[in-house]
Amino acid sequence: MLTRRRKARLEAKARQAAFQAYVVADRRAPVSELAGQLLRKAFPDHWSFLLGEIALYGFVILVLTGSYLTLFFDPSLAEVTYHGSYEPLRGLLVTKAFESTLHVSFDVRGGLLIRQMHHWAALVFVAAIGVHMLRIFFTGAFRRPRELNWVIGLTLFLLALLEGFGGYSLPGDLLSGTGLRTANTIVMSIPVVGTYLAFFLWGGSYPGTVLNQRLYIVHVLFVPGLMIGLIAVHLILVVYLKHTQWAAPGRTNRNVVGHTMVPSFAARSVGLSLMVFGSTALLGGVAQINPVWNYGPYVPDQVSTGAQPDWYVGFLEGALRLMPPLETNVAGHTFMWNVLLPAVVLPALLFMGLYLYPFFERWLTGDLVEHHLCDRPRDRPVRTGLGVAGIVFYAVLLLAGGNDVIAYLFDVSVNVLTWVFRVAVIVGPIMAYLLTRRVCLALQLHERQLYRHGEETGVVRQDLAGGMGERHVGLDRERRYRLLAREIPRPMKHPGPQAPLRRRLRASLSSWYYRDRVELPTTAEERLQITGRTADPVSGGVDTER
Repeated sequence: MLTRRRKARLEAKARQAAFQAYVVADRRAPVSELAGQLLRKAFPDHWSFLLGEIALYGFVILVLTGSYLTLFFDPSLAEVTYHGSYEPLRGLLVTKAFESTLHVSFDVRGGLLIRQMHHWAALVFVAAIGVHMLRIFFTGAFRRPRELNWVIGLTLFLLALLEGFGGYSLPGDLLSGTGLRTANTIVMSIPVVGTYLAFFLWGGSYPGTVLNQRLYIVHVLFVPGLMIGLIAVHLILVVYLKHTQWAAPGRTNRNVVGHTMVPSFAARSVGLSLMVFGSTALLGGVAQINPVWNYGPYVPDQVSTGAQPDWYVGFLEGALRLMPPLETNVAGHTFMWNVLLPAVVLPALLFMGLYLYPFFERWLTGDLVEHHLCDRPRDRPVRTGLGVAGIVFYAVLLLAGGNDVIAYLFDVSVNVLTWVFRVAVIVGPIMAYLLTRRVCLALQLHERQLYRHGEETGVVRQDLAGGMGERHVGLDRERRYRLLAREIPRPMKHPGPQAPLRRRLRASLSSWYYRDRVELPTTAEERLQITGRTADPVSGGVDTER
């Protein structure tokens, strides 16, 4: 009885202390207002919006498993004799980094599970970010006012690539050493400063003595800290700017329709996080990945066939393999074009184009309106075609990065296969763009027919005159709304031959982007309704959420 009373008194004191702390905080900061707004925040419900959450939970798994692994990993390159549990390597001279990796895998309870979960989580994390960025690109969710969030997301993707490369380069096995050797060559290919930069990073000529320790600090401290900060800013902007949503009855450019933060969205998000954690644990337990004991310790004068990096940097490997041998000597400096162009210039141009794309599209349209409705990819055939062309370009380079493995499996000449990929990397994206553009226009034409005649029922009827015809039924309200609520900019008018080159170029590009379209046979009243649904929330109307 006394114990029960004492417990009740302690609970009452705890509640009182918590309430007083809340009152103190609320008097000094807008806690109640911010908490109330956040709890009432509406989040639209669609499966494509979960991709960002999957990336977030993958990052959480990486932080948790990585923190555990740091307790046992030693990044030193000092050589020791291995005396661990893995008998085939006993007595072999290895680095402390390789020895500690084997120790985690075979001698630490649960170490192999955690290590493999860490690697699988890295793959899931990068894949989720990549697909999430594709969703944003194809639906136009990078447009005003979300340009900054696009830049932050792309920076997070670049940091994820760097973090992944640093992670699988640390163990000191033959595969990671081969990757670092490639990285050293890429750095040295930079004109004028490449040699000095490589000597600074590696602490001398390859393999150097200090890179592993520096890479370890970057991997466990600098990059994760920067990513945590960027993720926090990204989430704050998502909440502040509102989430994009797909067009549907009741959803306009001025509101957000979805589930509130508590309890609906929070419950779904917790369920998704458990699914991501469980799937990663299952993969870590049953799917072996990166078995460094099979590769053995890294020796600078050795390399094996079938050595490919993780998929997210595989396109660089493919670009290096497809580039013909080309070098130029100028004033005593060697320009290694066969390394510089595919491994430095190509990714630099690729990511520069991605960073600038939202501003480029806004420049083409002169559009200053806020957009909160997602574009359907078919309504933007040129943008969708460019996106699919980029995916095909990446896929060809990724396949080219494994040309030796493919040649071995299918018993074909690796030289012939290399030339096939050289042609495909140019022809493939062009064909993908043209085909995707035509498919988008065909889908628009099909929707025009549906809008005019309705949907086919498969019922054929004969009229009084003996004619045969199929019966059609009108589209339902939701589908008609989706077809009508679309924003397709008009191409700019050509300013004439006397206009400055910049204006003529802008008008030509705008015409190329937006001249191909299939208009719906709408009435004046329907066009007025479309204008109201897609109107700028800043210039008129009130932002609402429900």
